[in-house]
Amino acid sequence: MQLLPVIEKFIRARNIAPTRFGRDAVRDPRFVLDLRNGREPRRRTVSRVLTYIDGQSQGDR
Repeated sequence: MQLLPVIEKFIRARNIAPTRFGRDAVRDPRFVLDLRNGREPRRRTVSRVLTYIDGQSQGDR
């Protein structure tokens, strides 16, 4: 699974800064920038990010 496109779509839809997303999702403001530069997240990190996105999306329903 490609995580970066999912994150990019989420931050565009929410109009939030990549650093804000990183802080909120995984406590790392450089997370999105690092992904853009080729960082490969661990499975546990991917799970945390997807759980965060799902939790935020639950509020939209």
